[in-house]
Amino acid sequence: MKRDEDSGGMWCLVMFDLPVKTKRQRYAATVFRNMLLDMGYGMVQYSVYVRYTPTQAGNRSTVKMIKDNLPANGLVRILHISDHQWSTAARFSSGKRETSEETPDFLTLF
Repeated sequence: MKRDEDSGGMWCLVMFDLPVKTKRQRYAATVFRNMLLDMGYGMVQYSVYVRYTPTQAGNRSTVKMIKDNLPANGLVRILHISDHQWSTAARFSSGKRETSEETPDFLTLF
């Protein structure tokens, strides 16, 4: 039987709660969010970011960077899901079902 991660690309989902009571905490949270954007993640919801890679190995390499840059007292959960699992997720906006995002195309350089 084929495992999900063998069936195509993988999505790395980063979910976090960061303290934002002080100016310093808000700044650290902004720096963390900007780091995720710089790493190629896109915002799904305010504290949920996602990135697609053709293999799970591409996602594993970013876990250390996220861990090393997590602000003090921040909580993070990193989840790797298959492209198939991502495509079957239900999405709703204002009570109406939305279609899933397409798998991103990647440019191959020789």
